[in-house]
Amino acid sequence: LTGKEALSHFPSLGGSGAAKGHVKQCELLQLSRKQKRLCRREPGLAETLRDAIRLGILECQFQFRSERWNCSLEGRPSLLKRGFKETAFLYAVSAAALTHSLARACSAGRMERCTCDDSPGLENRKAWQWGVCGDNLKYSTKFLKKFLGQKRIGKDLRAKVDIHNTNVGIKAVKNGLKTTCKCHGVSGSCAVRTCWKQLSPFHEIGRLLKLRYDDAVKVFSSSNDAVGHSELAAPHRHGPSARQPALPRPTDLVYVEDSPSFCRPSKYSLGTAGRTCSREGNCDSMCCGRGYNTQSRLVTFSCHCQVQWCCYVECQQCMQEEVVYSCKQ
Repeated sequence: LTGKEALSHFPSLGGSGAAKGHVKQCELLQLSRKQKRLCRREPGLAETLRDAIRLGILECQFQFRSERWNCSLEGRPSLLKRGFKETAFLYAVSAAALTHSLARACSAGRMERCTCDDSPGLENRKAWQWGVCGDNLKYSTKFLKKFLGQKRIGKDLRAKVDIHNTNVGIKAVKNGLKTTCKCHGVSGSCAVRTCWKQLSPFHEIGRLLKLRYDDAVKVFSSSNDAVGHSELAAPHRHGPSARQPALPRPTDLVYVEDSPSFCRPSKYSLGTAGRTCSREGNCDSMCCGRGYNTQSRLVTFSCHCQVQWCCYVECQQCMQEEVVYSCKQ
């Protein structure tokens, strides 16, 4: 998520222009030469990538809506060049959104080269007919590693950290894969039962990654004589006095440098001035000790709603006073 991608969807393409339109869509995305080549070969991929970008951005902004850094698009290119905790979350949520969107696109029939998941004894035609087409996570993860070029593991610390955090995002989606079953039979009997794989809602994955962010581990590069190359290492979990550094767990988000405060405008964010906050919750933290303004306003909302025969709801318009708190300059 570089911050350069537009959030709007591509225009729908139909008829004979669909193939040419797909190639044009690939050119509009911020991709490497190799990624554009893969995109052109996969009809439906460009739209799926755009959906993934939107999904990742919106989920990031939702999870950080009450934090000093609210995952705004401003400052994101500069942020991605650093090794902050926030950078770690961006890599993880981006990879998770790509994995999730690709798997869902396969099961929805929007990708030409993949279909439903490989559930035993379930043909794709029957699966779509019954509405039990499983999310194809196997194809999604395999394609994504090829698309991201993860076979070449970087030698420097930042490259290792970025790849690690990307894999944390992919694992978060895998952990949310569940088996769902549906009964077929006369009068609701379960004479025949069909089961398929289904991904968790992306909000659950985003919430899990936010917990990983809260417990992120600061790492450094350590030489491993046994395997002959350096690897990520963290202070030992049992205390700083331990002799040997510990390896971060595959589910840990990792970072290499401490984050800025995000209180004032910088190349990483717009700061917190003017941001709304909760007086009992996060105003003191978000406003960074500058204090906050209090403003009363009248808001209109629907009230006393009643269902009228036959098919509509009739409501009155009510007004109430609302107090809004916002951080001072």
